[in-house]
Amino acid sequence: MFTREKIEEIEVSTLAPYAMKSRDSRGRVHNEPEHPYRTCYQRDRDRIIHSTAFRRLEYKTQVFVNHEGDYYRTRLTHTLEVAQIAVSIARAIGLNPDLTEAIALAHDIGHPPFGHSGEQELHELMKDHGGFDHNIQGLRVVDVLEERYPAFPGLNLSWEVREGINKHSTPYDDPKGLVELDPGKSPTLEAQIVNLADEIAYDNHDLDDGLASGLIKEEDLRSLPLWRRAHEALEKTSPVAKDQIRRYQIIRSLINTEVTDLISESEARIKHFGLRSSEDARGTGERTITFSGRLLEERKPLKKFLYDNLYMNHKVVKMADKSRRFLRQLFDAYISNTEQLPPTSRKRLECDEPQRVVCDYVAGMTDRYALDEYIKLFNPYERSQ
Repeated sequence: MFTREKIEEIEVSTLAPYAMKSRDSRGRVHNEPEHPYRTCYQRDRDRIIHSTAFRRLEYKTQVFVNHEGDYYRTRLTHTLEVAQIAVSIARAIGLNPDLTEAIALAHDIGHPPFGHSGEQELHELMKDHGGFDHNIQGLRVVDVLEERYPAFPGLNLSWEVREGINKHSTPYDDPKGLVELDPGKSPTLEAQIVNLADEIAYDNHDLDDGLASGLIKEEDLRSLPLWRRAHEALEKTSPVAKDQIRRYQIIRSLINTEVTDLISESEARIKHFGLRSSEDARGTGERTITFSGRLLEERKPLKKFLYDNLYMNHKVVKMADKSRRFLRQLFDAYISNTEQLPPTSRKRLECDEPQRVVCDYVAGMTDRYALDEYIKLFNPYERSQ
């Protein structure tokens, strides 16, 4: 029988010395008995999956607003893809796959509706009240807003998963540390993997969705070294592949290229730093998990292409601007009369200022719920429910 203790022993004997072992966790804010068959990180993963905030990711924007098509990625499908990539990397490097998966599944749990435009608008609305950052909001979700247990608020996740949420960092994120989560130290290698897996997913899956939408064209990508190499390799092996198959195989090749480079470069840096423990990894002063210099340079034109041709496409910008207006008007309507908030949110007014309570409520909305609420609040012929 594989008890928790047995699984922890297997971790010690099979994972790399610099991996974060479950038995070495700093624990939880609220003490709980250990589970007989699951490690602390396995429990964290399961708590995240069963949370309300995680389910809501299904209807939150990645790039394309949910109602624009069922075949585009949502914040949930993006999260699952990040988790798959991250766990594959963790296993290859000998790190803890359970901790990696838990952080990956929670890395966007604090994202508001309408993607980064929604986050930017909430930050502007909250600039005089502490601002808004989806990493910090993610911690607020798992520490306070989720209600699952009679003895404490939130999900009571382990310290390492909470740190991974707090310190999630990509070119799209600017994490702000909390004193209790060691802001001066690097996060675990498992958390660092999630950061890069997020970038890999963004690069390639947004590219895939952009091609599927017709907003970008395959011929426009031929000037990019990464795309051109993958296309030429496929032409040699499958010259008559159908368009959809060809696109999938090229995206698959790009992901494999980035993952392979990341594993190779990270292993070299682990050896260079002489890491012997998870604490060694947190004290290097710089990130250990990274791409090679060559790949970093090759990714630059791809990222610029996506920014210029997808994220700044007039159709995407138009929807982003519209969504910011939605959120601003919703926010202002609730602030002007907090009695419109549901009972659970109104109760929080006893301990939090109205702006933070409204921000929590709006940030927790899905795209379609925000649109429905907008209609209920501003369409005089729509019934309130």
